[in-house]
Parts: sequence; C-alpha cells; structure tokens
Amino acid sequence: MRSRQHRESEVHTPMSLQHTSTHCNTLQHTATHRNTLQRTATHSNALQRTATHCNTQQHAATHCNTLQHTATHCNTLQQTAAHCNTLQLTATHSNTLQHAATLFDTLQHTATHCNTLPHTATHCSTQQHTATHCNTLQHTATHCSTPQHTAAHCSTLHHTAPHSKVS
Repeated sequence: MRSRQHRESEVHTPMSLQHTSTHCNTLQHTATHRNTLQRTATHSNALQRTATHCNTQQHAATHCNTLQHTATHCNTLQQTAAHCNTLQLTATHSNTLQHAATLFDTLQHTATHCNTLPHTATHCSTQQHTATHCNTLQHTATHCSTPQHTAAHCSTLHHTAPHSKVS
C-alpha cells in the first residue's frame, strides 16, 4: 500500500490522467466482457442442461417406443395363443364329432340290419308256412292219387265185369 505522503506527492499530469482513464476504460471493457462471458457460460450451462434433458427425454421416448412395440408383439402373441386354444378346442370337438359320426354310421348300419331281420324273419315264416302247406298238399295228392288210381282200377274192373259175364 502506498503511504499517504506518497499519494499527495504524486502529481497527475494530463497524460497520466489520460492513461489512467484509458486504463479505467479498459478495465470497464474487460469487466463488461467478463460479465458477458459469465452470462454466456451460464447460458451455455443452461443449454447443456437442456440438451441433457432433451437427450433424457429422447432416450425415454425410445424406451416408450420399444415398450409399445413389445406390447404390440405381446398383444399379437396373446391373440395367436387364443386362436391356438380355439383351434385345439375345435380339433377336440372335431375328433369327438368324428368319433360320434363313426358310431352313428355303425348304429345306422346295425339299425338297417335290425330293420331287415324282421322282414327276413317274416319272409322265413311265410316260406315255412308255405312249405308246410306244400307238404300237406303233397300228402293229400298222394292220398288223392291212390283213390283216383283205385277208382280208375275199379272203373276198369267194373267196365270189364259185364264183358266177363257174357263169356
């Protein structure tokens, strides 16, 4: 620090005042420049924070898009699984229906035989009845033949008898 005496003894000349004034202007300009630089640095820091925030939001948006894409795949997979379950159920029903249809065909075939059997049985009964009648008629015919034969013989004998008395 300068002493008081030393300051009082200094004489300021116009040149030295001008120099001091220039120096003060330079200092003010430097201070202004420094303030501008500080504001710029502050602004730059704010921009960096904003950029970081933007990057974070972009990163989050990318994650959201990925999650939405994954959710879409999950929905598709769930729908596919539901379709698979429906197809499996349909296949099970189809197998059951095919089995039932096979049984139904078998039952229809059996029913056809059952319907045919009474008709055949009736036909057999009719044929047995007819055969019995045929046997009876043959027996009767045999009996009829014998009396007819006897009657013919008798007739011949009867016809021959008058001729035999004459002689």
